Amino acid sequence: MITRRVAGIDCGTNSIRLLIADIGEDGRLRDVVRRMEVVRLGEGVDRTGRLSEAAIERTRVALAGYTAEIREHAAETVRMVATSASRDAANAADFTAMVEATLGRAPEVITGDEEARLSFTGAVATLPAHAGQRLLIDIGGGSTEFVRGTGALVTAAVSVDVGCVRMTERHLRSDPPTPGEIEAAVADITRIVDGALAVADADRESTELVAVAGTATTIAGIALGLPAYDPVAIDGTRLTYEQVAKTTADLAAADHAARLAIPVMHPGRADVIAGGALVLRTVMERSGIDAVLISEHDILDGIALSA
Repeated sequence: MITRRVAGIDCGTNSIRLLIADIGEDGRLRDVVRRMEVVRLGEGVDRTGRLSEAAIERTRVALAGYTAEIREHAAETVRMVATSASRDAANAADFTAMVEATLGRAPEVITGDEEARLSFTGAVATLPAHAGQRLLIDIGGGSTEFVRGTGALVTAAVSVDVGCVRMTERHLRSDPPTPGEIEAAVADITRIVDGALAVADADRESTELVAVAGTATTIAGIALGLPAYDPVAIDGTRLTYEQVAKTTADLAAADHAARLAIPVMHPGRADVIAGGALVLRTVMERSGIDAVLISEHDILDGIALSA
């Protein structure tokens, strides 16, 4: 089978991820390398409107490692996409210059709409067939994408400024968060989610809810009681609203040390996971969809497929 080796890089508000994969004649990805580093590029952007020098340097170090792996594995095509933090920052040109110097090409700072569509493409490529429509949510650090589609066809997409880092920095400042902080975060999330759901306009009776990215997969790992993070066990898990609500309540009540001690928790996610969990729980409450399918495949797969 003739294959083509591609590399996709997704640089978001909280993490930067790499996928080197072979694309066969069937159009499916076969992983060669899949990596993730928490660099918190968007640290403070909601407050300052700028990327900090320290955040850009953390991202450069991770990107230099990725560049070496791309060369080692001889990827024919490379596509790097930057999302929420890079869209919001007044000094995005500094970030772009760093990427050009490190990777040898500029990143694509994509719109929220394209981010949403790439997330849907990456997720549905591996999901089993579904007769009705799907509503996909991609909870990131700075933004969340809502995408409605049937099969591989996207019929509505919207990106909104609500994410685990943004909500934590804006509202959840205590450790653990106070009831008042949680209430303020939920009110903010609810207002934004209601607007996004109005655009996505999904019929809850015939819609399958799909959640992708680190917040959702971590919640699934916790709900399953896994002894360590296991993407194979997590991928395709279906969680009930009750499971999501319980996990969210537990995370919101725990302090940073307790969250860090959870076996599936990535150290770089422990301080912001409660904010992300509140987003997922609110989406389920406001949409009226009482179960969510968790996928390990997301915008990173979409980037690689489009490379």
